[in-house]
Amino acid sequence: MSKTKILSFFSGGGFLDMGFEMAGFNIVFSNELDPDFAQFYHEGMSNWSGKSKTITEVGSIDDINTSKIKLPQKELFGIIGGPPCQDFSIRGSKNGFEGLRGTLTYHFYEKIMDLHPDFFLMENVPGLVLLKKTKKSFEAILDLFKEEYLISTNRLNSLHYGVPQSRERLFVFGVRKSLLKKSLVDKGDNWFCWPTPLYPDAEKTFKWGEPSSRMLINGDLPSPPNSLCVEQYLVPKSEEDTLPNSKELFKLKKPEKIRRIEEGDTYRPSFKKLHRAKYSPTVCYGNNEVHLHPTDNRRLSVREALRLQGVPDNYILTTPNKLSKKFKMIGNGVPVPLAKIIAKSIKEFIYENIK
Repeated sequence: MSKTKILSFFSGGGFLDMGFEMAGFNIVFSNELDPDFAQFYHEGMSNWSGKSKTITEVGSIDDINTSKIKLPQKELFGIIGGPPCQDFSIRGSKNGFEGLRGTLTYHFYEKIMDLHPDFFLMENVPGLVLLKKTKKSFEAILDLFKEEYLISTNRLNSLHYGVPQSRERLFVFGVRKSLLKKSLVDKGDNWFCWPTPLYPDAEKTFKWGEPSSRMLINGDLPSPPNSLCVEQYLVPKSEEDTLPNSKELFKLKKPEKIRRIEEGDTYRPSFKKLHRAKYSPTVCYGNNEVHLHPTDNRRLSVREALRLQGVPDNYILTTPNKLSKKFKMIGNGVPVPLAKIIAKSIKEFIYENIK
């Protein structure tokens, strides 16, 4: 059976695409506005896959002529994408659908309406449904699709799926009703099984490393698995010269002041220092505010940030410099292991339930 084809919008560095390809899908179209991100996509995805991968359309989603997109004929195909989310972030501008990025979210849904995929997946921040201002507008958009698509939404935290990072995101999955058995359409909200968490409620399940000022009496809790702790993803000094992107990092302006910050103090508004025996806060690096290394007096490197997003080491960026863009691209992405497990759930659903 041939791989189901996927059109990817707001592709960034390709993390969501990578997860879908790992699950057995085939990305046949991609779109990214930022030319630097498009270059990173080409470098990283090509090195990872062993074959040339490029962004199909570099530019705004608004400028894409959907009539010129070559759609799969007599085959299932889907659309995936994560529109820019700052306008829906709890800490963002909260402009919602009135902001430019919110408008891009709306245009993403317009592309779905124009192209009529058999299924789609959208990723965004939970603020889309948590903020009163945007929730109403978002639900209005979903209502437009409910005539043609069966819709399921869920908020998933990457930490619960084996990623060493607490990162909650909203996912929206839709499938054309005409492809499904009537019994499934009439099933209500439980028609799609989102992937089961590997570590549900992980934040309260384990005895995590904390700064001494916040140590809790939780001696009865087990130690966390190594796969959820930052230490496993740090680049050893012995590998810094040989592992690509390991020496790419921002220099500290006041190293002595930073040295005094205690390991695990991630409760600060800035200069969050990770703990070796704990997961990382959300990898979202604006204004070059990259998390601090637990023991070395420095910020994380590009390679370490990639690892916290679950990106394999053979995803290599070869363009020199452009650190701000690299960290922004990394922070925008969907953690690859979470993308893969969602894609696998979608794949199982498609082959088990589509007529």
